[in-house]
Amino acid sequence: MHKFVAAAAALALAPHAARAQDHSGHSGHAAPPAAAATGKLTLDTPVDAIVARPEGKAVLEANLPGITTHEHYEMFKAMSLRQIAAMAPDKLTPEALAKVETGLAAIK
Repeated sequence: MHKFVAAAAALALAPHAARAQDHSGHSGHAAPPAAAATGKLTLDTPVDAIVARPEGKAVLEANLPGITTHEHYEMFKAMSLRQIAAMAPDKLTPEALAKVETGLAAIK
């Protein structure tokens, strides 16, 4: 998990990370408008938005134990799981992401 956070922190501090957080619709990393409008949580939703919903936080903790209590949470909470996975594929494996995605999709 430590490498995961180091990679996430590096991305969060990189100049292009600020552009990824641009909500103007010009970034390929922003959540799709349909997902935002419906309130659906996805792998493209920022981690802090997932955690803001108790059922979303439960999905994250069940599949990525300790992510919400990690010492560097503040550094990566504004990033999506897909963004983090691109920087730490050994920690956020396709299998782990698939489990999170399934769990998030089940939230009504």
